[in-house]
This record gives sequence, C-alpha cells and structure tokens, in this order.
Amino acid sequence: MSTAIAKNLMAEMKLLGMFAAYDQAVTDATRDQSGYSEFLDTLLQAETDYRQERKTGYRIKAAKFALRAAFEDIDFTASRSITKAQIKELYSLQWLNEGRPVLLIGQTGVGKTFIAQAIGLHACACGKSVSYMTVTTWLENVALARSSGTYLRYRDKIAKPDVLILDDMGMRKLSSTEAQDLCEILEERSIGKSTVFTTQLPLEHWSEVIPDPVIADAIRDRLQHAALEIQITGESYRGVKARKLASRKKEA
Repeated sequence: MSTAIAKNLMAEMKLLGMFAAYDQAVTDATRDQSGYSEFLDTLLQAETDYRQERKTGYRIKAAKFALRAAFEDIDFTASRSITKAQIKELYSLQWLNEGRPVLLIGQTGVGKTFIAQAIGLHACACGKSVSYMTVTTWLENVALARSSGTYLRYRDKIAKPDVLILDDMGMRKLSSTEAQDLCEILEERSIGKSTVFTTQLPLEHWSEVIPDPVIADAIRDRLQHAALEIQITGESYRGVKARKLASRKKEA
C-alpha cells in the first residue's frame, strides 16, 4: 500500500494521531531498520496520545477556568506559608480518590485561586471532570435555575463533576435558601466527589455568612471532619510580582 493511500485511509477513519505521525514514523523506521511490530506500536501510541490530549482539551474547556494555572508555575520564592509538601499532597489527588473536600484558606492575594485552578487543570490531565466557578456565579446560576423551573436539573449538573471548585466563599452572606442549596450540593457530592473551596474565612467563621445556625452546623459538619484544610498566610503575590517587574525595569 502506498503512503498516499495509507494516509487517505487514516484520514477517512479519523485516525488523526496516526496521520500526523506517519511520515516521521516511516523516516525513523527506515533509519533504525525497525520491524513492522515496532512501526505499528509507534503509530498506535501516537493515536493514543492524540486522543488523550484531545479529551483533556475537552475537559479543560468544559471546566471554564478563569486562567490556565499550573502547579509548575507556583512561585515558592514568595513569602507564604504553603509548603512544597502541601503542594505535593494536592498534586497527588489522593484526597480526590478518597472523596475529600479541600479548603484553601487565606487573605486576598496569597494564591488561593491560582492553586485551586492548578488543582483543576491537573485533575483534567488525569482524566477527571472539573467545573470551576466563583460562589457568586454559582448563586446567580441557582437563582436563574429556580426562576426557570430547572433547579433540580442544574443541581444534578453541578453534582456530576469529579471536582467542583467554588471560588471566593464568604464574599457575601447567604440567604437561608442559598445556604440550603449549598448544603444539598455537598450532600449530593459526599460520595466519590470532591469540592474545593477558596475562602478568606476559616470554617469556624462560616456562621458569619450563613446566618441560619442549623444549616451552618450541617455545612460545617460535612466539611470539618473530612476536608483537607490548608491555611495560606504571607504577603500578597501581587506585591511580589510588582516588585519583580519593577526590578526588571530597573535592570533594563
């Protein structure tokens, strides 16, 4: 079979990974005098890698991250309390395998949102489904779903991802109905799923934004006994970036 026919068949069957790798695989096989088995292995691996990358891309797009944060880009030169051991624990996704929530607690600018989205991006690369949104966006979506009579459908949708990231918990007080919605989501996701919160409020202070004491206790109970809690203190990373930028300009 000629190269042109082989590549046409790959294109027709949508074996696009093989198609892209074919010419180089032929060149390498000719140079190394590889056998047919090794040549086929190369093409199959190329197709597998292509499909995995494509699936990861779909998962990342569906997650709706605000930025493409990555663990590799975390700056440990900034004076913050989070350690490499804690980052390693987050990176391992063992907490996800155990269905544990994650609480990233700290003041504005210490990198909570960046780390949360790095978690999500890494989970996507590991084959997990992820959804990211601010708590404000989630509340707006809930209100819209209630007004259109689709709340239960929306709740089921939010319950499905392996990882749900709710950013900026505690930015405003929740009504009793909104607090109950949050409690229901946590209950729906209590088995085999993980919910990641970023917040400025330690868990014991969540009653300040959840006025209903019964619901506040129920939410705390679902989190405090199982959550992987990481408190981040230190200077604002935005200040660190500003100083580095100023230093570069001075050197230039």
